[in-house]
Amino acid sequence: MATTTDIPLPKHKREVIDRAVIRFAGDSGDGMQVTGSQFTNTVALYGNDIATFPDFPAEIRAPAGTLPGVSGYQLHFSSNEIYTPGDAVDVLIVMNAAALKMNLADLKANGILIVNSEAFAETDLRKAQMTSNPLEDHSLDKYRLFPVELERLTKAALDHLGLDAKSISRCKNFFALGMCYWLYNRSMDGTTRYIEEKFAKKPLLVEANKLAMKAGYSYCEATEAFQISYEIPPAQLEPGLYRNMSGNQALALGFITASQKSGLTLFQGSYPITPASDILHELAQYKDFGVITFQAEDEIAAISSAIGAAYAGALAITTTSGPGMALKTEALGLAVAVEIPLVICDIQRGGPSTGLPTKTEQADLMQALFGRNSEAPIPVIAPATPSDCFWAAVEASRIAVKYMVPVIILSDGYLANGAEPWKIPDLDSIPDFTVKFASDPVDFKPYRRNPDTLARPWAIPGDPRAERLAGLDRFAVRAVEGRRVAVRVDPAELAGRRVGSVVVIGALGAQGDAHGVFSVGIGAVGCVVGLQVVGAADDPVAGHTRGVNDGAIVEGARRGRGVVGQAAVAVVERAAPFGVDVADVAEDVGVGDPGDRHRRARARGEAAGKRGIAGAVRCLGCLWG
Repeated sequence: MATTTDIPLPKHKREVIDRAVIRFAGDSGDGMQVTGSQFTNTVALYGNDIATFPDFPAEIRAPAGTLPGVSGYQLHFSSNEIYTPGDAVDVLIVMNAAALKMNLADLKANGILIVNSEAFAETDLRKAQMTSNPLEDHSLDKYRLFPVELERLTKAALDHLGLDAKSISRCKNFFALGMCYWLYNRSMDGTTRYIEEKFAKKPLLVEANKLAMKAGYSYCEATEAFQISYEIPPAQLEPGLYRNMSGNQALALGFITASQKSGLTLFQGSYPITPASDILHELAQYKDFGVITFQAEDEIAAISSAIGAAYAGALAITTTSGPGMALKTEALGLAVAVEIPLVICDIQRGGPSTGLPTKTEQADLMQALFGRNSEAPIPVIAPATPSDCFWAAVEASRIAVKYMVPVIILSDGYLANGAEPWKIPDLDSIPDFTVKFASDPVDFKPYRRNPDTLARPWAIPGDPRAERLAGLDRFAVRAVEGRRVAVRVDPAELAGRRVGSVVVIGALGAQGDAHGVFSVGIGAVGCVVGLQVVGAADDPVAGHTRGVNDGAIVEGARRGRGVVGQAAVAVVERAAPFGVDVADVAEDVGVGDPGDRHRRARARGEAAGKRGIAGAVRCLGCLWG
């Protein structure tokens, strides 16, 4: 007589931790962005604070299995407030040998490494420029390695569905996602709903992806390889209604809000360019709010259409990246000259000229401040986080229509594609800035200026009650008007003690992701380590000023004995109008002769060392050793 015996599942230990950084990496066609975004949505719904970093290859579908074609998605989630997508990785999931080679250096010692072991054949290793198999040569001994046959296990779970081999292979990312849900004790319900909506017209794919995800979860539950799982409690966020928000989405919603608060029709004229295109895609979905989107044939046509829309009475915006900003320069000068309210979004990317479309750099500061012929000052707004992009859009729109000037928003690829929880604001708490067009047929004068803002009246062309003219007198008031805008921008918020040895001003070169780096550095180790900034002091002070070319930078400089950061030159340029001696500020910020700058920085470092402080202040951009 046959008998059956139930074999108990292995017991697993559950450990409570406060944060984790996880990265998915594979080929562009492996679905890493979908996998990462679904894991992000799940932990966001659970209540964790999050910060994400999608990493796309710059090439258009490089050959499969090669180093240039690796795509990744990193997520930092925590039970506490976090500021960056993380640096060192706790868990790395790789789909092939190339992804392992490109990302292994970021994995912590003793970190979890989940590898698709079937993608390490001789051909795969040759494409990844590897001379030996890392799964066999003990080079991964310092990590907790989990080789998993993702292809075979996915095929075993889906074989009965009758799908072709290619379709089954495409489901392996959901198998890996199911493993991660088990590892961090997260529900699969949200992703199940996503699959049902995404593949609603293909029921077989709905079933396949759901089964693959459940198979990955069950694999971890059944195997003895995984002996521990982790629990990260929800973060103690401010009560309210939250949604997961990327920087580009926040900009789009911010402009829609500004349109409603100003009573103007929103018009976007843009030419597609990475990483700014998503703003155009997002706004195109809001025609119900009267949003007009126009995809132009080139960058010059895009900004010209926006200028025309603003001239006709719309809240006009144009979006681009560094190469597009160069092409828009002459039209920007036109908008300054004829005093057109316009918002230009520069979503920065890496490299000069065409550069690297999917890589990030924050090097357009001087272009935004001074990149126009003659005198053409423009207010510049720099958001600090993805959710701050919403408020930057509202503020830039308010400044543009109040002072009748173009305004530049400086974002970047990290902010544009990164995401974090965004508390949906109470719309009633956002002040209206309703625009009143000139319509007095008796007393209208196109050259008359508002005594407070120095702005001309906004007259609609074709309105017989208000004929709009442009006069040469505009050049006499531009500098004064620029200062009027600057002094009305909110002052910078500084972290740390109000008197310190080093002030790090985050404005562009140290904006965005570095905003979080500064905050973490001050709170955790008492020093500041940024992109191009290294500082050590007894009482470091850091600040992010949203208004790049305003007096807040100078105010930040005066609170300490030195300024380190790419905004140092901007401090000197902006000092005189605010009653600060330029020579004095130049001495503080360390600009001028490279030799003198280096000696001043070294002297500060030596003085810090004598006080027993580890590290020294390094002069930004100094090449003198």
